[in-house]
Amino acid sequence: MTATLPELLSGGPYQSYTYGYPHKTAYRPLEKPVPLADAWAAENRDSLFLYLHIPFCEMRCGFCNLFTVANAPVSLERAYLDALERQMKVVKDALGDASFSRLAIGGGTPTYLEAGELERVFDLLDRHFGVAGLPASVETSPATATPGRLQVLAERGVSRVSIGIQSFLESEVRGVGRAQSNAEVFAALDNIRAAGLTGLNIDLIYGLAHQTPQTWLESLRTALTWTPEELFLYPLYVRPLTGIGRLGRTWDDERLELYRLGRDFLTSNGYVQTSMRRFQKASLPLASEPEYTCQLDGMVGLGCGARSYTRHLHYSSEYAVGRVGVRDIIQDFVEQPAGAFGQITHGIHLSEDERRRRYTLQSLLHISGLSLSAYHQEFGSDALADFPQLVTLPETDLARLQTGMLTLTPAGLEQSDVIGPWLYSPAVLALSEAYEWS
Repeated sequence: MTATLPELLSGGPYQSYTYGYPHKTAYRPLEKPVPLADAWAAENRDSLFLYLHIPFCEMRCGFCNLFTVANAPVSLERAYLDALERQMKVVKDALGDASFSRLAIGGGTPTYLEAGELERVFDLLDRHFGVAGLPASVETSPATATPGRLQVLAERGVSRVSIGIQSFLESEVRGVGRAQSNAEVFAALDNIRAAGLTGLNIDLIYGLAHQTPQTWLESLRTALTWTPEELFLYPLYVRPLTGIGRLGRTWDDERLELYRLGRDFLTSNGYVQTSMRRFQKASLPLASEPEYTCQLDGMVGLGCGARSYTRHLHYSSEYAVGRVGVRDIIQDFVEQPAGAFGQITHGIHLSEDERRRRYTLQSLLHISGLSLSAYHQEFGSDALADFPQLVTLPETDLARLQTGMLTLTPAGLEQSDVIGPWLYSPAVLALSEAYEWS
């Protein structure tokens, strides 16, 4: 039985990191493989999101639950890019006449690849999907944000670079198994600005061991030295098979105090909060990029670990966090013949109820909120009738219902990681809870 909102709220605001629905822990081997072309045949392909996953990093941080492996041999990198090329040809043929509105290259750390390998990645993307000129985002790290690599990104028109700093206190990042010096961090940020890359995002984490309100503010103030266009503030979560998770440690839960401190600091310094985690410069022209609606538009994932979304099917390779599990899946990926990429074998079929839940959740957890009229236009029904529990939100001052829009209040926004799971279906909850971590 699904818990009530008051029951969930009593457990604290940090219960389950909600960033996608359903999570990949709900994916399973499909009973019958689905031909890739069939999965996309009836989809609107006018405004797709293209995502490419590079599962390599120079180190594995203690908090990391990403699909990535550290210090991969060069031979594996090259074999991975060869497999990507085979996959791209098959995906392009299956999609037919498709248009993309945005490109993201994530990981892992895409800039773990050398400059020449990055050139090859962009050449392949351009050849098969015509990405030149698209708003593009690439993730980097302090150790790999080198002038040569960044020059490739700048020349290829990358509009956003995201760098995971986590903390500007060296003692705090050492506590989560991350070996980085501030000298390296400062040089990386200077390199990004010197390369002329116009969109800088800095990731920071609150809830680290020995972190205090004073050191948290110190990190935030230091970050603003580079006037980033965007910041993501992440609460520390401990997942199974991550470095911290294996230690079984606990820490005083001061994360909500630190969240509020960070939120108030950034909003008082010219940033607008767009979700629980994301803060964007108020001066940015929000309508400058092509429209992509995550609730409705499809996503095409390339590479091992990448997710793809159609309206009724979400799919990916198998999922793992542990080092051995990830390496095995990557090895399987690089050995795949071209024909294997034309069959979807792992994912989850979305019923109409799951589609409604996903739309509601994705809308509500963004500052723009859930439009009741847009929901009705998409599904032909009333969101408040489909999910009557939503009325609990304005009744408890977690949301406002005005002029057909249900939007979270500041009190509701800080409970995003409770409100998200509250809207999960019993079936998806059961699948995720039964997932065997590897």
